[in-house]
Amino acid sequence: MSVNHRIYVGTIGEGVFRSVDGGETFARACDGMAFVECHVRALVVHPREPNVLYLGCESGLYRSSDGADSWTRIESPANDTQVWSLLIPEHYPNIIVVGCCPSKIFTSTDAGRTWHEGTTRMRHDCPRIQYTRVTCLLADPDNPEVWWAGVEIDGLHCSRDHGRTWQRIGEGLTSQDIHALAKVPGGAFLAATNNDLNVSSDHGQTWRGLNIATMMPWAYCRTLAQLPGRPTTIFLGNGNGPPGSAGAIGRSDDGGATWRPWQLPRQANSTIWNFALFAGEPKIVYANSVSGEVYRSYDAGNTWQKLEREFGEIRALAWTNGERGA
Repeated sequence: MSVNHRIYVGTIGEGVFRSVDGGETFARACDGMAFVECHVRALVVHPREPNVLYLGCESGLYRSSDGADSWTRIESPANDTQVWSLLIPEHYPNIIVVGCCPSKIFTSTDAGRTWHEGTTRMRHDCPRIQYTRVTCLLADPDNPEVWWAGVEIDGLHCSRDHGRTWQRIGEGLTSQDIHALAKVPGGAFLAATNNDLNVSSDHGQTWRGLNIATMMPWAYCRTLAQLPGRPTTIFLGNGNGPPGSAGAIGRSDDGGATWRPWQLPRQANSTIWNFALFAGEPKIVYANSVSGEVYRSYDAGNTWQKLEREFGEIRALAWTNGERGA
């Protein structure tokens, strides 16, 4: 277990913070960014280079090659656009997929040198939230050529040509307000929404609600994550609304068929918004509430402890080992 691993916390209004000692201390890590008080909504670690990170905020897409010692903006069509989601497919490490608000998807197949905008029919305007946004991106584990995008509030979209075109798909969703996606290889496809956790057994063509409020404290579902090496073990971020005043972690060990709340050292102060996992050390799992609390597990999510440091509003979370050049 890497005790001195690195944790990255993306905040609203305070940029990104980094810990190099496993969460004991944090310091702001925004050198090179246009605005240190930016709204960070997306953080992703390169699947093969743990010191390489990508960050999305309201001024576009940034890259760090030194574990957040410094950042450089990647010139892209997402410049000065709010980035909400990022994907680097494991099988295609030179591809970067960027989901934005208002909803657009940009893709680079050469590590950010050139870009194309995907052709979509995604709505852009939306009552109450003003604009729709691409909240999540997923490479299909059964077919890495297939990518999925969840849109708040415009349902599920699919691309089969490396992001050049996207088609709306899926009937029977309890809500078009998609927050997160997870897919078990050869098994269930899950979509977290504002009023239930939805499941599909036919690759997203049709859906049904799981009535998650009968298994978890609330119906509101925000995030999903699968344990590296054990994709049938899935974590769910649950809460009483956005941002909510209470939150819980759910866990399924049977590929999403059944769920139960997992004990935290105390009830979270708001909805659980993110999980952070790292394939190099599957026993370490992080979670955060949207209102600033960070929780850590050293035993693959069986037991949790709350970190002492609290933040304002957290919208993105990642961690890697602390070894340079690993």
